[in-house]
Amino acid sequence: MRTVLIIDDNPAVGEALSLALSLHEIRPLIALTPEQGLAMLESERVDVVIQDMNFTADTTSGEEGIALFRAIRQRHTDLPVILLTAWTHLETAVELVKAGASDYLAKPWDDAKLLTTVENLLELSESTREVNRTRNERRRRREDLQRRYDLDSLVFASEAMARTLELACQVARSDVPVLITGPNGAGKERIAAIVHANSAAKRGAFIAVNCGALPGELIEAELFGADAGAYTGANKAREGRFELADGGTLFLDEIGNLPLSGQVKLLRVLETGQFERLGSGRTRHVKVRVLSATNADLKAMIRAGTFREDLYYRLNVIEVNLPPLSERVDDILPLAEHFLDGRAELGDAAREALLSYPWPGNVRELKNAIERAALLASDGRITPEQLNLPQVAATAVRNLDEPSRESVEAALEKAGGVVSRAAQSLGLSRQALYRRMERYGLAQAQA
Repeated sequence: MRTVLIIDDNPAVGEALSLALSLHEIRPLIALTPEQGLAMLESERVDVVIQDMNFTADTTSGEEGIALFRAIRQRHTDLPVILLTAWTHLETAVELVKAGASDYLAKPWDDAKLLTTVENLLELSESTREVNRTRNERRRRREDLQRRYDLDSLVFASEAMARTLELACQVARSDVPVLITGPNGAGKERIAAIVHANSAAKRGAFIAVNCGALPGELIEAELFGADAGAYTGANKAREGRFELADGGTLFLDEIGNLPLSGQVKLLRVLETGQFERLGSGRTRHVKVRVLSATNADLKAMIRAGTFREDLYYRLNVIEVNLPPLSERVDDILPLAEHFLDGRAELGDAAREALLSYPWPGNVRELKNAIERAALLASDGRITPEQLNLPQVAATAVRNLDEPSRESVEAALEKAGGVVSRAAQSLGLSRQALYRRMERYGLAQAQA
């Protein structure tokens, strides 16, 4: 049940507040001294605290209330605290609000305002508790993944990336081919390296080749090798990537760029472990774990006759999908801090810009933006201008389902200040509305 702790040396105040709260299905707890209040916080689950500013007879300085607030804040960082104060103590209360108190109410208080304030803080407390629970679950999951698997120091915080990594590591120990799908720049080669690092072939070589970066006539020589004279300029025999990866893992990026003739040879290697170098009749044998990646629609290529269907099903025994960075928003700031490596600090406006931008170039684009900004941040603090993000794209994302300050204020007024009702009328979650209230400077006014 929702619980509010009242800390006030006047029993009549405790009784009056208890009655008002009980009528709204809020469980009141009463403590007559700061010591009793702090003890109750250790033994009871409390969602909001209402505390007086003075506890000793003939004392009006407010110092006891300041000391109690600081003690609560030290032990319970996120616990909402409402200050009860006389008009003579408003300046002290305002200073404590700046230090983290949720609100203050002057004696005698207005029941309607008090209940609205408490209801909103209870919702905020519930939201904060849920956010913390989710954050702790994600942290435990990350720690569990890092303990069980070699993640190659990969930086991530999102649930989407955790799911991708868990699947990649689960299939790593089998010998079946894995197809890694996802957009360019999202980090498919890092996922392939993690699969290799957790496989039975981890002591072997990890060889990567980008099939899209080589001319079509050279891809086969790159993969399978060539004897001297096999093509113009081939003055001596050379090993291909399959031979170099023997006993290890071969990662074929942009597999959709492999020509049909190379697809036939690749299918044979996957099925038999056998191939011939270009210009050679000698059959060679290798044991290689093949991982491939693509951002292309291979099924569409099959329909167009540019990719073999039998090869597709041979490569795609297990598919590991790597979502774009726009679907892994929780990864953006940790990755940015990682790329900065302490060279500069991200300002609040820069953080907002990073979170608002859709990142069509994914992690690669983020890294380039951070590298640029770090070079330009002469005072050690990065601004949105130094990130040089296209404004049209950033604005388009920011305006999606984004109510204006005026509409937020109107919804709050219509809802009588109750955030849950205002959020429902705006089509937002409570957490989303709280974020917008904070952005517009309304959080304190409406709390």
